[in-house]
Amino acid sequence: MLKIKDIQFIGSEVAIKWADNSEGYITMERLRALSPSAETQGEKDLLGNPMTGDQKGKDFSGVSVTGWAPVGGYAIQFTFSDGHRTGLYSFEYLQEITSE
Repeated sequence: MLKIKDIQFIGSEVAIKWADNSEGYITMERLRALSPSAETQGEKDLLGNPMTGDQKGKDFSGVSVTGWAPVGGYAIQFTFSDGHRTGLYSFEYLQEITSE
């Protein structure tokens, strides 16, 4: 099971240190663009048809992370300077996007 040891903001990047002492980095703008929220990714109905527009490909230049909070023992909820705070980033997803 993945566990986070530490999260730090370094300039315009988020640095994550995992319990196994490996590290991952991602720019704040990219973290916002990859939010797993329905607002960002788009929401689908039970048949998989799009119900709402998505923000894929939107430019998030200048957006920064203003805070974060743990969710249970499995995810992080980031707060962004554009007011976005609905995406829950599972540890597995964070590890995937910070190692790309």
